[in-house]
Amino acid sequence: MRNLPPLNPLRAFEAAARHSSVRLAAEETNVTPGAVSRQIKVLEDHLGVVLFRRSPSEITLTAEGEQYFNSISPHLWGLSDATVNLTGSKGGQIVHIRAYTTFAGKWLIPRLSSFSDAYPNIEIRLTTSLEAVDFQRENVDAAIRLGDGDYPLFEVDKLIENHLAPLCTPEYAKREQIRIAQDLAGKQLLHTLARPEDWRIWIETVGLQGRLDWHSGPKYASSILAYQATLEHQGLMMAQKALFEEDLRKGRLMQPVGPTVTRGKFTYYLILPRSRMRNPALRRFREWLQNECQAVQEDEPVIPTAPRWSGTPG
Repeated sequence: MRNLPPLNPLRAFEAAARHSSVRLAAEETNVTPGAVSRQIKVLEDHLGVVLFRRSPSEITLTAEGEQYFNSISPHLWGLSDATVNLTGSKGGQIVHIRAYTTFAGKWLIPRLSSFSDAYPNIEIRLTTSLEAVDFQRENVDAAIRLGDGDYPLFEVDKLIENHLAPLCTPEYAKREQIRIAQDLAGKQLLHTLARPEDWRIWIETVGLQGRLDWHSGPKYASSILAYQATLEHQGLMMAQKALFEEDLRKGRLMQPVGPTVTRGKFTYYLILPRSRMRNPALRRFREWLQNECQAVQEDEPVIPTAPRWSGTPG
């Protein structure tokens, strides 16, 4: 036990190494960045080893620092796990998740109460953005991204299927007498600027090019705005169908015509840096999210899009 390093400096080092940021380590440990820097210096003096290379804008682990971080981090998280198991207390566990506005509002948030019921001592802090996450500079533990799943530097979990379908209110479908796909000609198509090719993808996949003007109609900054316009009976949105399952179930929206088009591997993924896997609270969230996604039933026929298409979220 005489060889144990001072524990507060050890905690500061582990947080700074995990975030690659003194500032984010300070936020996590509720001290100032200067205090974190001083604690790391205390640890370096105690060990007689330089743990970080420092520049005005960033810190990076030295080879010795990386080796030490990889060795001590599992033990620190093991202490945290043991304490949680013994006391049932989170000890200040917070998980920072980044998602898209529509995914968060229409799919994730309605389910989060079940996570809170299962883990009342873990706090989920959810933020939304269209921008890619910089895990080294932002206080984000995991992100939900729309893409092809090719994230070689991260742990990656496929979430829900990305199925495209035209949706509208029953009132709009009745008023406009929409019964088959060809009836969409001349109707108001509502677009999401963040995913500008959704209508084109669907129209070309189902063979209606030349019959429908895929770029006509109002353009909205996000899917949630197009959704609101749809609820107001202003037209049809091309929706990622899984995000609007509650509206379909309750009859607020309907799919007036088929088919539903699947984007295949281009869908939603949870991504997180491998170093975050040592966080027990994040592991629990990841397991819960996987179970929620497995519970989603996909029992309707879909047709695949051409693989050349891509898109961005809304």
